Amino acid sequence: MAENLKYEASKIEKKWQEIWSKNGEFEPKDDYILPKKYILSMFPYPSGRIHMGHVRNYSIGDVLARYYRKQGYNVLHPIGFDSFGMPAENAAIQHKIHPKKWTYENIDYMRAELASLGFSFSKNREFATSDPLYTKFEQEFFIKLYEKGLVYRKNAIVNWCEHDQTVLANEQVEDGCCWRCGNSVIQRELPGYYLKITDYAEELLSDLEKLKDKWPNQVITMQENWIGKSFGLEFKFSLDDSSKALLGGEADGFEVFTTRPDTIYGVSYTALAPEHKIVKKLLDSGNLSDEASQKVKAMLNQSPRERQAKEKDGVFLGIYVIHPLTKEKIPVWVANFVLADYGSGAVMAVPAHDERDFEFASKFNLPIKQVIKPFSGEADNSKAFTESGICINSPLIDGLNNEDAKLKIIEEFESENIGKRVVNFKIRDWGISRQRYWGAPIPMIHCDKCGVVCEDIKNLPVTLPDDVEITGEGNPLDKHPSWKHTKCPKCGGKAVRETDTMDTFFQSSWYFARYASDHKTWNERAFDDNSVNYWMNVDQYIGGIEHAILHLLYARFFQKALRDLGYLRDDEPFERLLTQGMVLKDGKKMSKSKGNVVDPDDIIKNYGADTARLFILFAAPPQKELEWNDSAVEGAFRFLNRLYDKAAGVKKCSKIPDIDHSKLSKDEKYARAKVYEALKKSQEVYTQSFTFNTLIAACMEALNAVNTQNNEDVTAEAFFIILNLLEPIVPHIANELSENLFGRANFTHIDIKEEVFEKDSLNLAITVNGKRRGEVEVPSDASETEILRSAKETVSKWLDGKELVKEIYVQGKLVNLVVKG
Repeated sequence: MAENLKYEASKIEKKWQEIWSKNGEFEPKDDYILPKKYILSMFPYPSGRIHMGHVRNYSIGDVLARYYRKQGYNVLHPIGFDSFGMPAENAAIQHKIHPKKWTYENIDYMRAELASLGFSFSKNREFATSDPLYTKFEQEFFIKLYEKGLVYRKNAIVNWCEHDQTVLANEQVEDGCCWRCGNSVIQRELPGYYLKITDYAEELLSDLEKLKDKWPNQVITMQENWIGKSFGLEFKFSLDDSSKALLGGEADGFEVFTTRPDTIYGVSYTALAPEHKIVKKLLDSGNLSDEASQKVKAMLNQSPRERQAKEKDGVFLGIYVIHPLTKEKIPVWVANFVLADYGSGAVMAVPAHDERDFEFASKFNLPIKQVIKPFSGEADNSKAFTESGICINSPLIDGLNNEDAKLKIIEEFESENIGKRVVNFKIRDWGISRQRYWGAPIPMIHCDKCGVVCEDIKNLPVTLPDDVEITGEGNPLDKHPSWKHTKCPKCGGKAVRETDTMDTFFQSSWYFARYASDHKTWNERAFDDNSVNYWMNVDQYIGGIEHAILHLLYARFFQKALRDLGYLRDDEPFERLLTQGMVLKDGKKMSKSKGNVVDPDDIIKNYGADTARLFILFAAPPQKELEWNDSAVEGAFRFLNRLYDKAAGVKKCSKIPDIDHSKLSKDEKYARAKVYEALKKSQEVYTQSFTFNTLIAACMEALNAVNTQNNEDVTAEAFFIILNLLEPIVPHIANELSENLFGRANFTHIDIKEEVFEKDSLNLAITVNGKRRGEVEVPSDASETEILRSAKETVSKWLDGKELVKEIYVQGKLVNLVVKG
């Protein structure tokens, strides 16, 4: 580059984005012999504009994709849009725009925004999950899962707004009221479809072992806790005779599960969920007082999440069960902390040894029976004792360590045939029915003659009608005059389509495998075996920690279920996972309501995409939170300007210069060493730690070192390597300079030359009686005698008048002199 031109980011970036697009440089190759890397960042919801969190997420993925391409890998780096969901319906209500129009206009805008950042996504593999073709195969999966018994229909309690005649997500319930109309939300029982994720609970848990050291420990722990495997005792509490009579003989008791059979003698009450059939019977039959009925109804009109957040509350139901060992009568309560969908919706309560039970018993003055004491000392009776100890007041297990007592009690129950040891899981089946328009229709048909039947696969996709009005009241599909009316695929008679649509997590649970399928086969089948088995599983998945449970768990379930249906091969979808931290400003998450949003478009306009990428990758390691800093953005921009200016004087060449290292000056050798240190660091950063900030710092140090010498070959070699290292991070300027200087010949694997790390001299610390007193520089080939002589000369003032007792040389590090006197 002979002339010193000004760095014009917008001009350079536009030029290279057009070149990349025209040449299709980011499309994966069909050569399945090549080593591969599948790099995937979680796809965005098309809300309208990207935010700095997107910039961070996709910059991380792009860096890895670009790095591996230069290393000779066949790279799949796709993008798409998770495009069904509530925000589109909300926009339709607020702005009187059709959800489909709103969604696809947003996709067009966001696609251009992502392109303006230079992300190296495959264009051929892009899709939106609301595309009819994607829906077609999604509905096929649903039908296959239904036929395999992994989808079933049951009634469930949902949030219902009577005014709007619609189901609300938990997030749409604000202080017990509908977010839109402000009316009270009630709990209503409606039929819905469920995926039997519980059938895979054991495998989902055990396969987490395969992900250890590849996924963040925090994510693995969160999934383990969510799946919640526990061992315990399951047994039945039988109602006493008067309670059976009160219930009209329709119930004789209820099952409970406990992980603490060692506390069985401490049960002082039992508690049922408000939805329990016994509670419902008492409510419907008028056998509860008005006050008790009102209290139960109030609980029923709260979502489980709301109940959990409230103070412990309940009411005595006026019935009793018999303790299976002591034969005592135990009162039965309804309590807001008991969940209907966990276990049987009933618990045994031991307030002396459970904090929740203690809180409830204390409030209602129920007995608190201590049955475990500490190994030493006395328990604090002002709170529950929940630690290990010795069993007391428990005839069968008195004096036993409570851990041993658990097995003893289970053995007793099993021998008496009144209970059994069971494994329980906290995870519940996945309800996927949504009473909304903008989602994938559930491909089921209701026929008066045949019942609920699957749509014929040859009729897929079942697509949404466009002629709907979204008002927020009721389900537009249910109200549509013609869409739901169809023929039964079994008998040909009149039938009605299912008007529920699928949870959007359904779409994001298999999109990664669709990307991996050769796009030329997309019209014919969900997955092309040849290409999917080459690309899967994902080598590196990148996304926010907020997806640690639901999305990642559902995706893992789908992988296993589709494997068992013969669609996929692998047990796990994502080999490695990186969870990036949030982007903050003024210590808070960026949001419009806080007025602290930084628009990526503004950064690109003022500084360029490379500056945005450089800042976002330099400000913090990817896993940590990143605090926005305007002056640091300016600093990133200044660095790129200096890089561009310095490149004007670099010698052009078509290959890395050959340099005789032995003939270089000290500064030239130092510069080369810093450049190759950065190269060495890049291998660890790009393949293991992802601490791009440390690599950028190493490149900056190397350039500073290069600026202290004037050897044109050393400078050319430095730019040959540094532009290679920076290309994944700041691709536009790196391509521009590399094209001008080297014809981009530097965009390949570069070997490390170990010769540059061989030092002509050593800098050794000198200590006298253990205290550092100086430093000496000696030739690398100096003998120990020469080194000791030089060291003593350097610190002679600390030796004057002293007796030298010992001289110690620690090779390559220091000289220690011991004196006395």
